Amino acid sequence: MNLTEIKQLARDRGIVPGRMRKAELIHRLQAQEGNPQCYATNFSANCEQFHCLWRSDCH
Repeated sequence: MNLTEIKQLARDRGIVPGRMRKAELIHRLQAQEGNPQCYATNFSANCEQFHCLWRSDCH
């Protein structure tokens, strides 16, 4: 998913993306979903969230 698509998803979910970077925006979306905010962190290497929307982009 590219940044434009992520920003649109955020808007659809009531988040104003403004000048947020991709990782920050995904962290906000993960928090809203009730998931760990692990995108592009050291934790992502051991991630067991197999149904995460961001998984393919994270590794």
